[in-house]
Amino acid sequence: MKSLKDKAVKGVGWSTIDTICGQGVTFLVGLVLANLLSPTEYGLIGIILIFVNISNTIVDSGFSNALIRMKDANDAAYNTGFLTNLGISALLYSLLFLSAPFIADFFNEPQLTALLRIMGIIVVINAFTLIQRTILTRNIDFKTQTKASLTSSVASGIVGIGMALYGCGVWALAGQQITRQLLNMLCLWLLSRWRPRLVFSTERFREMWSFGWKLLASSLINTTWNEAYQVIIGKCYTTAMLGQYTRARQFRDPCSTTLTTVIQRVTYPILSQMQDDRDRLREGYRRVIRLTMLVTFALMAGMIASARAMVECLVGEQWLACVPLLQLLCVMGMLYPLHAINLNMLQVQGRSDLFLRIEIFKKALAVGPLLLGIFVGIYWMLVGNIVVSLMAYWLNAYYSGPFIGYSIRSQVKDILPSLGVAATMAVPVLLMNYIPLQAWLLFPLQVVAGAAVWLFVSERLRLPEYKELKNITTQYSQR
Repeated sequence: MKSLKDKAVKGVGWSTIDTICGQGVTFLVGLVLANLLSPTEYGLIGIILIFVNISNTIVDSGFSNALIRMKDANDAAYNTGFLTNLGISALLYSLLFLSAPFIADFFNEPQLTALLRIMGIIVVINAFTLIQRTILTRNIDFKTQTKASLTSSVASGIVGIGMALYGCGVWALAGQQITRQLLNMLCLWLLSRWRPRLVFSTERFREMWSFGWKLLASSLINTTWNEAYQVIIGKCYTTAMLGQYTRARQFRDPCSTTLTTVIQRVTYPILSQMQDDRDRLREGYRRVIRLTMLVTFALMAGMIASARAMVECLVGEQWLACVPLLQLLCVMGMLYPLHAINLNMLQVQGRSDLFLRIEIFKKALAVGPLLLGIFVGIYWMLVGNIVVSLMAYWLNAYYSGPFIGYSIRSQVKDILPSLGVAATMAVPVLLMNYIPLQAWLLFPLQVVAGAAVWLFVSERLRLPEYKELKNITTQYSQR
């Protein structure tokens, strides 16, 4: 157990560094670009990413999780996965290339034809890195991934900013995206020892497919549904409004979705090794949920309270329309880790069939918010999505909890103290909005005040998850 704990601490540390140095650099570059480019240009890229993200989901085919969970993964399995991913990516890129004019006509944006044909190559580039990332994740080697992520993020940021200053407009965003993926691929190939061979095992393919196809279907349903909101905004409203929505998500995701991804990609291979020990698995998941929600609740509540000053300070007044969108998205962001971690339980237990059934039922519930977006308004669409998210969390926890004896009541009991601390912190930060100060001064003050209140209350309450977070931080800093 000690070795697994050491791996977890080291993995979380490097994965967190990867997030801060890799995606953190991308986030900061995005702030610079947001001051140089318009919401409409961001909206165009938002439309492109709808199709790129869906294609990337299909390319993976659920094989990555199948390989990570596989107890006897060998070179034949890795090569089979690589060749499958590469073949699917080539087919999808061909479809994107041919359908680009029709997509441009649908959104009434002629620029989309060239943009989609150029940016669609990202789908093929990512196929070249899936197995390298899978092997590194399986070995809990996030240090190598951090090196690749940091190099690609910094270099692509320089390219993007340079193109924006040169007056390339939306192509600056496209150049940044493509450069980042291409350099990340090159770095992973240089740093990874694994090299593909022309070996295809029908037996290994069937083994991975029997587990992975249900995850593929679930991921495809989930990704398509998430991107459907962008389709509705881009089609029923304006490209500029889609740009505002995209910017709101870019503020929220590093503090919610990305944090959860960090925790998941470290804990999934580790907890998969405990899949036959119910008590250890349950305790492991309790710790994951409590630690994740302690940080997530604080970040989301703080962002809700300081949203206006943050947006005006970091990207300027032209983006203020994204403030209410950001606040509603942050409420959903509080729930996202709970969804993901509960579904992770099903994957560790090998219940990809139940995973798929739950996803189908949840998406049936989500039809309501989509209809609100089409016929009522974008804000009501997001409010409806919050309601559906609450219902979806109940479903996830209801079905995943019994496998390890961790009921939804126990989960709520474990996370309520963290929610209370976050709410206590958010109140003074929210009240500070009434202080007549410029945004560039108000926002830093809100950050400092919020952090001070959160630390003070957590110390006074002596929350176990807070103490564990301090211990993990201390252990890693001493390495």
